[in-house]
Amino acid sequence: MARVTDEPAGVSSSAEPYGSENLLPRQPAAPDSVAQPGKARRSPWNRGRDRLIAGAIVVVVAVVAAIVAATSDNLHTSRALAEPPHALPTPPTSVPGSMTQLWQAPSSATPIPIGQSDTVTTADGSEVAGRDPLTGQIRWHYTRENLQLCTVDAAWGRVNAVYHKTMGCSEVTQLDPATGRITAQRNGDAELGTRLVNDGSHVTTTGKHLLDTWRDDLVKSMEYGKVPFLQNANKQPRPNCTYGTVAAAADKIGVIERCPGDRTDRLTVYKATAEHEDEPKVTYTALLAGKRARVIAMSGDLTGVLLPDQNLYVVYGADGSQKAAYPMDLPDADTANDPVGGTEATTRTAAGIYWYTGSKTVALSRDDLSPRWTLDGTLGPGITFATQLVVPIRGGLAVLNEMNGATLRTVGIDRGAYSGPVRLTALGPVLLEQRGPTLAALR
Repeated sequence: MARVTDEPAGVSSSAEPYGSENLLPRQPAAPDSVAQPGKARRSPWNRGRDRLIAGAIVVVVAVVAAIVAATSDNLHTSRALAEPPHALPTPPTSVPGSMTQLWQAPSSATPIPIGQSDTVTTADGSEVAGRDPLTGQIRWHYTRENLQLCTVDAAWGRVNAVYHKTMGCSEVTQLDPATGRITAQRNGDAELGTRLVNDGSHVTTTGKHLLDTWRDDLVKSMEYGKVPFLQNANKQPRPNCTYGTVAAAADKIGVIERCPGDRTDRLTVYKATAEHEDEPKVTYTALLAGKRARVIAMSGDLTGVLLPDQNLYVVYGADGSQKAAYPMDLPDADTANDPVGGTEATTRTAAGIYWYTGSKTVALSRDDLSPRWTLDGTLGPGITFATQLVVPIRGGLAVLNEMNGATLRTVGIDRGAYSGPVRLTALGPVLLEQRGPTLAALR
């Protein structure tokens, strides 16, 4: 603690008091002690070994920083947004007598053309792009330069882009098709080669060992199969099975299972939601009459299944009981293998469901899934365009009577050297064709 005195400022406290005198002889002052220079303490970082350690730390930090920078999602993501587009012209009242190609673009990640919100969405490599339907000009884009797209599809009026990251197709970004704005994102466990199956309320990823289901904000509502990073055991009914085709409707998923110990394929229908996402609520499961079975379509509580070995198409009810069976003799090439991605090529209109077998188009009733008519020599299922049913055929389109399948007329389209399957989508006056890895716009 500092000593406080009453001395005036500037007066030394060592002076003799005024009026006093020291009469004793003064002692000789001792010489001032001078500290001898000693050896300064050596810095711990002056030794060669310490400098090497410090250098190694700097190198490690630099390498880690470089790795983080090289793998940073933000660093490898580029995007451009757009204002909502102008409205397209209204579609014609009937299919035009001739159509010409407006433009085409690579779009290998879209199994089906995506046209909504007056925008065409293409997806190829790492880029998802929103294009002007009439010119093909890119209006917005979302690009992950260090990741490759697995698949891109539309649901809930939005675009869902699934990217391959680390293990399988594990990163999903949902985009507004009009502006390119991100509306949701998630990490998932979808397998390589996955496709998205949409029932109107939920989307399910296909796979050989695991099916994941999401609601419209991409929150997982159900998982079925061999769950990675399993937390709760004995929740999945048959985790060692492999899966064939998948379909969905009315918040239910139907899947063909091939399980150890089963002599034939199995049809299982389960709910898209449950109290716990890892504990499926199975509506029913039933052994089928043969192998190589394929779920074709679902409508309400009904499920249509193809049994190629029996040359039958069978409709099952809400409890798994057989409601009806119809002869369905298809070429071996149509049924030799499961379809790519585990989904059948089907479309829906207000009047029916259309199934492309690989060589013909079969019309199914939306009410009871019964076959109504068949058109041979087609390239894909049908859609409604300009108020009429159109089906792709070699050299163009067939305009059909939707009630009986009668051909009203044909429209020629030049597809160049391409002769494979064609998937259609209509967007106003523009008809979109998915030709393998290429999307073409026609008017």
